Amino acid sequence: MLDANLKQQLDTYLQKIVNPIEIRVSGNESSKSSELESLASEIAELSGQIELKPGSGKRQPAMAIAPAGEAPRVSFAGIPMGHEFTSLVLALLQAGGHPSKADPEVLEQVRQLEGEFHFETYISLSCQNCPDVVQALNLMARLNPNITHEMIDGALFQQEVDERQVMAVPAVYLNGEHFGQGRMSLEEIVNKLDTGAAKRKAAALSERDPYDVLIVGGGPAGAAAAIYAARKGVRTALLAERFGGQVMDTMGIENFVSVPYTEGPKLSAGLEQHVKEYGVDIITEQRAASISRHKMLDLELESGATLSSKSVVLATGARWRELGVPGEAKYRTKGVAYCPHCDGPFFKGKHVAVIGGGNSGIEAAIDLAGIVKHVTVLEFGDQLKADEVLQRKARSMPNVDILTSAQTTEITGDGNKVTGLTYTDRTSGESHDVELAGVFIQIGLIPNTEWLKGSDLAMNRFGEIEIDERGATSMPGVFAAGDATTVPYKQIVISMGAGATAALSAFDHLIRSSMEESDDEKSQSPAKAEIA
Repeated sequence: MLDANLKQQLDTYLQKIVNPIEIRVSGNESSKSSELESLASEIAELSGQIELKPGSGKRQPAMAIAPAGEAPRVSFAGIPMGHEFTSLVLALLQAGGHPSKADPEVLEQVRQLEGEFHFETYISLSCQNCPDVVQALNLMARLNPNITHEMIDGALFQQEVDERQVMAVPAVYLNGEHFGQGRMSLEEIVNKLDTGAAKRKAAALSERDPYDVLIVGGGPAGAAAAIYAARKGVRTALLAERFGGQVMDTMGIENFVSVPYTEGPKLSAGLEQHVKEYGVDIITEQRAASISRHKMLDLELESGATLSSKSVVLATGARWRELGVPGEAKYRTKGVAYCPHCDGPFFKGKHVAVIGGGNSGIEAAIDLAGIVKHVTVLEFGDQLKADEVLQRKARSMPNVDILTSAQTTEITGDGNKVTGLTYTDRTSGESHDVELAGVFIQIGLIPNTEWLKGSDLAMNRFGEIEIDERGATSMPGVFAAGDATTVPYKQIVISMGAGATAALSAFDHLIRSSMEESDDEKSQSPAKAEIA
């Protein structure tokens, strides 16, 4: 199961185990069960602190992990490889007494939760969003004896997936009822359980002293701005709903200069670690509601808190654009998806459609073609907009059909899941129905700037913040960078450069503002002669 390189890495991590642990394997006669048993044996052989025992889990194959002598509260139904291998390693370390690096306040909040919480999370091993949820819930189960969590590989437990109609991951169930869908951080999960947490946090945030530079957004632009501002020695904060932004949903990145290949979650983790090295005050699980200027710039949050700063950098990024047709909202996560890497495996052997003929759409079609039975690409325009190399690859695949001048008008279903779509041929005007099980929407991005409507900030008709070459906006002291702005190309490397530019401009604004205040004070002071 483990190659030599992976074994060496795992051996290094397992040296951090300080207390004995047990791995309990619940198996059956399947080949996957044999694979899981082999994996468990290889792990146990690497550390004298690990003992392998038979398990009695209701799902098989499954692996449960616990400190020696304790009933397991963390388990993996399936083989935790792929993106979930990191979840397995962390579960081993935490069971063995290795401390978590999460916020101590949040950890204590988990310990104080009252009640019985039995979580189940359906994942796919190709999903880059799933590990965050699995790791958060595993940690909670480790900290609080009233919490259990089981990761479930949907590909191995297809009957459960069908019964619960899971068509998008991660899908989290609590005590048998649906709890949440998609990426969720530890803080978000805890706050959802601890209903008074949001109010307490809002009150604490409002008490904070004003910042010199306040960055709104945790993607590449926001991270770069935070690093450049903090390096100037000014009091800096970064506020974001989650760190990483849209990059967290990007699988393969092959055009980041000097790095031939990386993945979005890996790059985001690196950005966060770099920002933390400079002592930036990182505020997550918060959304901005409005910005106004009084004595300082005041940023009001949806939670009710208000943060003040001498300057602000807006780097709120963008999100997937929606079609806005009947059926899209109704069948979201029930056949309507936006992440082919996350949800593609649930459509193995089925017919799906990809809406959009740009790079994202054609890349999605190519990826899905290796999993599903057939892919139909529908592009509104009369020709594809994707790079020629991607078009050639897609057209060469026998199970990919490409339709241009095709306007999707409705996504249809049986009330529980998607069964097809309707499109209009814009050339002939004829309407066509296509039977399929899933629709992946890839039609570009929309800036996260709705909360700025009604402010003094100038924006174009697309909702993008208008900036000059220095990243300055129409509001003094407010700068902007990245995909939320009028910058013509939405690329990671461009966003990073723009973030650095905005931070340097904010610092220049601070210097000039302090000099102007100093000059005003001098002009208002009585002359020495008059004092004499």
